[in-house]
Amino acid sequence: MRLAANLVYQGAGELARAAETLDYGLVLAPEGYRSDAASVLGLVAGRTERIGLASAVMQIPARPPGLAALTAATLDALSGGRFRLGLGVSNPDVSDGWYGVPFDRPLERTREYVDIVRQALGGAPVTYQGRHFQLPADGRDGAPLHVLTELPRSRIPVYLAAVGPRSLRLAGEIADGWLGVFTPPEAAAKAVTEIRAGREAAGRDMTGFEILPSLPASVADDVPTAVDALRGQYVYLLGIGDPAHNFYCALAREMGYADEIEVFHQRLADGDRSGAAAALPLDFIDNTSLAGPVPRLADRMQAYAEAGVTTLGVMVSAAATSLDGRLRILRAAAEALEASGVGD
Repeated sequence: MRLAANLVYQGAGELARAAETLDYGLVLAPEGYRSDAASVLGLVAGRTERIGLASAVMQIPARPPGLAALTAATLDALSGGRFRLGLGVSNPDVSDGWYGVPFDRPLERTREYVDIVRQALGGAPVTYQGRHFQLPADGRDGAPLHVLTELPRSRIPVYLAAVGPRSLRLAGEIADGWLGVFTPPEAAAKAVTEIRAGREAAGRDMTGFEILPSLPASVADDVPTAVDALRGQYVYLLGIGDPAHNFYCALAREMGYADEIEVFHQRLADGDRSGAAAALPLDFIDNTSLAGPVPRLADRMQAYAEAGVTTLGVMVSAAATSLDGRLRILRAAAEALEASGVGD
């Protein structure tokens, strides 16, 4: 198993260079309310030399597939063939509220989107008539989608964010890797089972397929202190949009925290963010993060490696800390991987 650093846009260049020095395999740029992925990765491509770069994730409703392909090609060319295109459908409220794109049939939409992106990255002109995407839309064929970027390699890997069994099987079938969130080791093992089923349906095995969950990370001498530094990130993620549609809330309920999530949202609705943060159980955050001293992080990494994880994302973006604090997290995670004995 290797490590990936899930960046924050503040100090992204410094964080990426530190991760490269520490022999991390990848740096990941998230996309959401605070920053887009492509801008951060463009900066990082110019500040690093060998570490892999990945969007985690570029949101499918935010870009037509042609622009996603062009952005991927540009980042791969600028980085000398180091880019992985991570894609995800976001969630219903963001898809509608930010981009004006309905969230209907997300698996069908994802399949068509990836198909168009792969065709475009192949270098030939692309026309497409699907249920969700039509190129050209009005029947004109004078200027079809045609990516002319000179690529340093023949194929750019595509990773998919996925949560439920059907989306995990789709990732196994059509992608080169899986991006997970809020994933305890046992959930990662279940995800691998579904992904393997998708691979087998497509006539492939798991060779070369990336299993990459990202975990909020915080380092302290004791677990409660480390967990407290992550509460703000959990309030942010669990508070996005309607709780009935929020993927993170759904995952928390599946883990047995339905009552706590209800209390959380009641307090959030009352404007009590600190009370909402306090309502989140310590074991819920602990089970879905890397929190505590280095030996504890090492034990957690062993569990993820045993579950089939090939790369473990370290979310330095999650902790309430400074750039120096995030650099400390990167160093501690690298130390933990070495102590765990499961590093590549």
